[in-house]
Amino acid sequence: MKHINMVRTLVLSVALAAGTAAFAQISFNIVVAPPAPMYETVPVMQPGYIWAPGYWAWNNDRHVWVRGRTIVQRDGYRWAPDRWEQQGGSYVRQPGRWERSLEARPIKYQKMKKPKHNNGRRNNGKNG
Repeated sequence: MKHINMVRTLVLSVALAAGTAAFAQISFNIVVAPPAPMYETVPVMQPGYIWAPGYWAWNNDRHVWVRGRTIVQRDGYRWAPDRWEQQGGSYVRQPGRWERSLEARPIKYQKMKKPKHNNGRRNNGKNG
């Protein structure tokens, strides 16, 4: 019985140590301002989609451009794009997110008309 209690205590200790390590945070300060946003051509959007513009991300020791993308629209929300905010002497990236909006309109989908096929016949099957 003592052997089982010792193993249980050891397993609990290891699990607790692993769980604590998983919640460790790494923080660092970015003191280099991001460059001006790059110009991107926004494609024509299909109904129900919107454009999330590109943004500068931090990668190791420099800013890298992340291209814009299409995302599915959410009824009653608007997309707030990624942005950088200056806090003290550092810059902090705020990721893009959906914000509730009273101005956001419901998505309107148009039904696609079913194409008419004439099975290869000319003049809809009429001769002449």
